[in-house]
Amino acid sequence: MAESSYAEFDFTSADLARLRFAFSPVSEAVASLRTLQDPGRHALHLPWIHAVRPRLAGLDLRLLLALVPLGPYIADFLTPPPTRPLPDVDAELELVATADPDEAAREAGRVPGVDTPPVREFLADPAAGVARAADELRRYWEVALAEFWPQIRGLFESEVLRRSRQLARDGAGAMFNDLHPNITWSEGRLRIRTRAWRRSGPLDGDGMILVPSVFHWPDTPVMAEPYQPYLIYPAPGVGTVWSQGVVPTSDALSALIGHTRARILVALSQAATTSILARRLSMTPGAVSQHLKVLCACGLITRKRSGREVFYECSQLGHSLCAS
Repeated sequence: MAESSYAEFDFTSADLARLRFAFSPVSEAVASLRTLQDPGRHALHLPWIHAVRPRLAGLDLRLLLALVPLGPYIADFLTPPPTRPLPDVDAELELVATADPDEAAREAGRVPGVDTPPVREFLADPAAGVARAADELRRYWEVALAEFWPQIRGLFESEVLRRSRQLARDGAGAMFNDLHPNITWSEGRLRIRTRAWRRSGPLDGDGMILVPSVFHWPDTPVMAEPYQPYLIYPAPGVGTVWSQGVVPTSDALSALIGHTRARILVALSQAATTSILARRLSMTPGAVSQHLKVLCACGLITRKRSGREVFYECSQLGHSLCAS
């Protein structure tokens, strides 16, 4: 068995103050390229793979696939750290298109496929190579992921809300130790098992961005210098992403409160907004809203405002009813 590698980060109070969550459509697109190259390792995503493979026949992805090979390293300029909590795919693609050509060339020179024709062409003219990579990534996003982004985003919104609550309630140590078996926290030091990269030292007040992912399972990639430190971890509940509209309920619960309200109640085992539920259950937001009012009036769910969003979640009574 290969020896494990670890990245270690020493946190100060300033780093903890700058700890934040975000999610990234471009990072997901790049990670999904690996899923397509090794579908046997990612059987959970076979519904998505079968849906998108026929659509990719007309795309030229040779450079992207060369820069995102199977293995421990990819060209990091393709996955810039998210700069805002609510992602904008166009803004992220613009960050890729305006990456520093010299840094991009250094990163491309470290990928395992450095001797392939696409990477050699990239290294011969890095500025043109960055533009081509960004263009291929945009076309790939539009064909392979844009359609599925709403349900992926719904999962991420629920995950970020849950982890933010956990961080506020239990502190950074408990939250980090609950993220993934590869991630441990002890006495101010965060330790992350990686596939190859080693790093040890302070964050120097830069903080860290925590990014849930659908396609990175089972890995926990991490980036640092020269980028904002950035940790990606597999989001729980990934299996629900490709089962849109499928929420199992018991016959007894459906008979008691109605099949649709039973599905909504079960889906609210994790907090969600009306729009998240609508995407998850393949319903209109108006229909979901009407059922939420009834469930809330009966005390089966609670509602809490977070900024401009209202999140609903099973109450203790609702959880008991579902368990029964």
